[in-house]
Amino acid sequence: MISVNDFRTGLTIEVDNGIWRVLDFQHVKPGKGAAFVRSKLRNLRTGAIQEKTFRGGEKVAKAQIDNRKMQYLYADGTNHVFMDNESYEQIELPATQIEYELKFLKENMEINIVMYQGETIGVDLPNTVELKVAETEPGIKGDTSSGGSKPATLETGLVVQVPFFVNEGDTLVINTTEASYVSRA
Repeated sequence: MISVNDFRTGLTIEVDNGIWRVLDFQHVKPGKGAAFVRSKLRNLRTGAIQEKTFRGGEKVAKAQIDNRKMQYLYADGTNHVFMDNESYEQIELPATQIEYELKFLKENMEINIVMYQGETIGVDLPNTVELKVAETEPGIKGDTSSGGSKPATLETGLVVQVPFFVNEGDTLVINTTEASYVSRA
């Protein structure tokens, strides 16, 4: 058990028969009444985000999460196949379970698979990934990096806003939490 006063971003807890990751939290000490912790949690099974308030000092169960480094191999219909780098064991995850993460995954990419008591819950993406621009309008001479943006479709199908100087074939660094352009690789 862990006190809600010890919350930190990224902590995984068990609440209301679900496994939740703490995305954000705030300790509130009102002038009148008891202190409490306002938190923003993501359900690791469904991906749903919920705001929840806990009384100060309340205890919650800490979930023991295991991360296994695996390689994304290929899509097989509605399932996606991952291989453990050490044991060569393969697992399949349905597209509905990793719908958001698929925008950033490309074949042979190494990622962490999140497991809870032997159950595969999902994929833990790195903060940034490098993806190639598949399609975008050509830049016009005189366009600068500080002025405006245009849509670009990446190799995974993700569409992000990029500066005008980005061209087809460029490799970009993409932020996975906001699905946004960071820089050219």
